Amino acid sequence: MIYIYNDFAGTHTTSIAAAYHLNKLPPNLPLSKEDILQIPYFNELTTKDAGKLIFHGTDEDDNPVYTIGRRSSKIVVPALKEMCLLLFELCDFEEKIIFSNTSPTVPFVMSIGGLLSRGLGIDSLGVPLLVKGTQKCHSLIQELVEETKRIGAEEQSEKVVVLENKDFHI
Repeated sequence: MIYIYNDFAGTHTTSIAAAYHLNKLPPNLPLSKEDILQIPYFNELTTKDAGKLIFHGTDEDDNPVYTIGRRSSKIVVPALKEMCLLLFELCDFEEKIIFSNTSPTVPFVMSIGGLLSRGLGIDSLGVPLLVKGTQKCHSLIQELVEETKRIGAEEQSEKVVVLENKDFHI
């Protein structure tokens, strides 16, 4: 199985989701500023990284975990799904792939923080807002990850599963 968490920039909620998925964050505990800023790739990617699959590691079941920033494009995930289906057909590839959208978990303060920090390069204003946003939504992201893993473990006929996660909104 391959897990791919996706959102607009691929550097905030997706990085948090990957960290929870890989047990790099303490479950069910508040996150300190230090915890947040030590998350791999958190607030590090730029627009040049959009569309790149970023490998975060393998989980306890040896499943690879990736993230991707799709920007405002609504066709990235459907295009990736179609590419995966084509590879299944042509290459006898058997891995199940789960695309999980973390965008519904993004609070407004995190959006503003990301714009200031990543978009305008004003870290002195953006990073504190990102930290506050993360502290507000991290438990929701943890729930999203648990649901993603639960769905991944289910027996399904679908080889590629796209989770929009609309129930996981702030």
